Amino acid sequence: MPNNSKEKLSALIITYNEIGYIEKCINSVSFADEIIVVDSYSTDGTYEYLVNHPKVKVIQHPFSNFTSQKAFTLKQASNDWVLFLDADEVVTEELELEITNTINSDRSEVAYWFYRKFMFQDQVLNFSGWQTDKNYRLFRKSKAQFSDKKIVHETLEVEGTSGILNNKLTHYCYKDYKDYKGKMLKYGKLKAKEAFYREKKFTYFLLAVKPLWKFFNHYFLRLGFLDGKKGITISYLNALGVLEYCKELKRLEKKNELAYYLVMP
Repeated sequence: MPNNSKEKLSALIITYNEIGYIEKCINSVSFADEIIVVDSYSTDGTYEYLVNHPKVKVIQHPFSNFTSQKAFTLKQASNDWVLFLDADEVVTEELELEITNTINSDRSEVAYWFYRKFMFQDQVLNFSGWQTDKNYRLFRKSKAQFSDKKIVHETLEVEGTSGILNNKLTHYCYKDYKDYKGKMLKYGKLKAKEAFYREKKFTYFLLAVKPLWKFFNHYFLRLGFLDGKKGITISYLNALGVLEYCKELKRLEKKNELAYYLVMP
């Protein structure tokens, strides 16, 4: 039997200094029954924009890591079906229709993967390692939770079957060089913290090889060269993020060693 009752949807977003992105994101999820944004004390006008938006409920909450921030945000949702977006992602009209039809159908899946179309400023980034990228974005709150094992590129643990939507989410990943570089350095530091807690060790071999491999993988094996200058830029900055990961992991180990010697009798 078809489901004749309309399912309600909560759109969830986390933000920090997202002016220039968040406006498109909010407009694209205006079809949701509620829009909840958790802001980690933005300083660029993002909070002011959100607090004055008639369709948005905004909550300020300190940022520790991506997993804990998203877990907190998920708890704020009033509805079981949630659409969880990053502030630089946009739902197209075709994807909106597919989302609405999916949650109101008799399909048995409790979570859905979205493929993403990456935008380098206003141009599509077709390759450079992102062509197969997909993430959970639509799921039942009652059937999913964020794993506490990762603090960046968070992982959703799903109780039940998953599906994949046909239409892609538009991801405005690259606004300018400084912005993307800042993201990669931030991710690198958070991934180093995650690795440190999992007792992974820094080595100079890691420092010498891992960033070079990242560039080679994205630019050559993942066809970044077909994206022209955009591919070089993205591949380089991704490698820079890995270099930051190695440096931060080394720094955390040194800090831990110093703390150990300081407390020794």
